[in-house]
This record gives sequence, structure tokens and C-alpha cells, in this order.
Amino acid sequence: MIRALLITLALAFAAPAAAETVAITGGRVITMGPAGEFENGTVVITGGRIVAVGANVTPPDGANIIDAAGKIVTPGLVATGTALGLVEVRTVEATDDRATGARGISAAFDAAYGLNPDSLLIPVARLGGITRAIATPAYKDRDGTELLFAGQAAAVVLDGRPMLMQRGVAMVLGMGDAGAERAGGSRGSELVALRAIFAEVRDFKARRAAYDRGETRDYLLSRADMEALIPVVDGRMPLLVTVDRAADIRDALALAREKGLKLILESASEGWRVADEIAAAGVPVILTPVSNSPASFETLGATLANASRLAAAGVVIAIKGNGNHREREMRYNAGNAVANGLSWNAALAAITINPARIFGLAGRIGSIEPGKEGDVVIWESDPLDTLTRPAAIFIRGRVQPMSSRATELRDRYLPALLQSAPGEKP
Repeated sequence: MIRALLITLALAFAAPAAAETVAITGGRVITMGPAGEFENGTVVITGGRIVAVGANVTPPDGANIIDAAGKIVTPGLVATGTALGLVEVRTVEATDDRATGARGISAAFDAAYGLNPDSLLIPVARLGGITRAIATPAYKDRDGTELLFAGQAAAVVLDGRPMLMQRGVAMVLGMGDAGAERAGGSRGSELVALRAIFAEVRDFKARRAAYDRGETRDYLLSRADMEALIPVVDGRMPLLVTVDRAADIRDALALAREKGLKLILESASEGWRVADEIAAAGVPVILTPVSNSPASFETLGATLANASRLAAAGVVIAIKGNGNHREREMRYNAGNAVANGLSWNAALAAITINPARIFGLAGRIGSIEPGKEGDVVIWESDPLDTLTRPAAIFIRGRVQPMSSRATELRDRYLPALLQSAPGEKP
């Protein structure tokens, strides 16, 4: 069945065209939008955008018909907290563009400039149903130099063409243990520094001309960093804060409230302890629901029920993968969250529409609705089941190759292994 579908897709898209019309028919379509789902639904994509979805939709004349009977159709998955496109091999510095070590560049570091659409990690992630990602910068240790901000995250598309979807979707900041270490060794010093920085950015914004004439005092950050932080203090760019301890989460919420910042929490291992406060503040949380080990004093309250307890309190959550080389496991993590109390629909939302909403992209991706970009995945069965694979993947309406470097190596060497004599080492 799957092989037949792949052959059909290969023939249908042998001559790609920008205005190609695709009609995916007969599947259980889970839109993740207001329409809900359709047991025998049809999705029509024209020119890279979804133009129709429903149970009574007639495919247009000339459309390439893709039979999804017996399968599940969902939006493409959206990876968060990842460095897809920014790193190849972490131990090979030349292939790692996640961070800066340059003095005077902290908040101004823009991950969008280092993207590599030919990264070998992208096809592997895509085979897990991931069609978009938030490429997020990381910190780079610098001797003797404080580095409070890691830089700006970018939204990217994983179809092998120019990757950048939108730059500056969030400013990355670390709090808790790591943030305290970078800011002089204590949480108090970081909070004082952050308050001073945000005040100075507002002052700089109001007195740019005086700054250019040298008529202001010296500021803590470079001009480039202050310019980059203006959208943050204006509440236009969210501040993505990595934090775990309940007390640190409260500090982050208080800082955002005081300074009028738009906040996103990442990790939040003890988030369940302050779930009501997070929900009352309208702050979303990006987390790894399989984190339940007290690896440090700030994660003593980590639990597998974190995702379900946050969602029950009304917090919008997004679920991460397990690192850049294992982003495809994001849906497995979502399934794990279901096993620990999160509803199935909430888990699917946490890897589709929720990350799109959190980063201001819900008008373009995250659900199957007319007008949105044609990111659609056809699954053999339950997408949260570890044994399920995508039968077909569409990004911007184009069918994607179902191969990666790993599958190519398998196809190259597996036949020889299978032909080896019984008991003989190949």
C-alpha cells in the first residue's frame, strides 16, 4: 500500500510546476483548525497553498489525486528549540553556527544568517513529519566576557530551498543557573543587569540622535545589541527565556510584567508548580515532556506530568524533540505526554498549531485551512505512535523525497548484509 502510494506520488510529480494542484482524498483529515476533523476528507492544494478542505470537497479537474484512504492526514509538524540548519556536527566547530563569541554581539546575533538548507540533518527530521522549525541560537562560552543574550531565533522551512521563513521570531535569554553564571555568578546580578539593560534600551531609543553625537553616557551594551532589543522592549518580539526552577519562573514573569515584555518560557521543568501563575500571565511554555530526572537543584521538581498539568491549567504548550540530531522524536515525546495525562488532541496541537501560534506564524502554518501554506503529512496510522511513518510529506504543496543520508546508506549496504551466509559475518 505504502509503496503504491509512493509510486503514484513519483509519477504525479515527475514534472513539478509552481501552480500544481494536489487533491489528497479519502483520509481522516485532522485540520487542527476550527473545522476539526473529517473522517473521509479531501484537502486541495494549489500553487503551494491550501484552497479547500472538507468532507464534501470535489477535486478540481486536472488535479493530481492522492488516495489517502485508511490513513491520517495532519498539518506538517513544527519543531521548536532546535538548531536545524545551524549545526551539522557539534564537535566540528566549522559546522556549528549556533552561537557567537564576538564582543559587542549578543542580542544582535541573528541565526538567520547562518542557515544551511543542505544540512544532512534536515531530511532526517523531515522524515519524522517535520516541515518547519524555529532555528534557535545557543550560548558560546567566552572567557571573561558576559553574554546575557544568545541572539535572535528564525522560523525556517525544511524543503531544501532557501530556508528562511521569518527572522527575529524571538530573542533568546537564559535564566536560572546558567544565566546566573554568565551574569556574574548569581541570579540577583542577572536580574539587576537585565532591568538596567531594558531601561537603557528605552533610553537609547528615545535619544538615538544624542547617542550618535556622543552626548549620552556609555551604555552597557553595544549599539547593535540595543537596536536588536528595541522590538523586545516594545513588546513586538517575544523574549524566549530558558528557565526551570519555580522561583526563577516567577522572577521571569515578574520581569516581563514590570517591563511590558512578551514572554515565552522554555524547559520550565518545575512549571507545573506555578502553572496557574503562568496561565494567568498568558505565557506559553515550550518543554520536553520526558524530562523527569533531577539533574540539578533547579530541576528537583521535574515530572513526566509537567505537560498535562500545565495544559490543564490553561497554559499553551509546545513540545520539543530530543536535540538537533533527534528532532524526529518530537512526536514520540508528544505520545509520551499522552501516556502521562495529556489528551491526544492537545499533544498533536503541541507539535503543530501551538508552536505556530507561539511564534506568530499561525496565519501561515500549523493547521489545514484555506489560505495557509500547503504543509501536509499523510501518516500510515497514529502519528504519535513510534511505529508509524509518514506515507507522504508535502511542504508548500510540493511532495518531498522520502529519503535521507541514513536511508541511502541502508539501501547501499543492507542487500549485502542480507546475502551473507547464515552465521557468517558480512
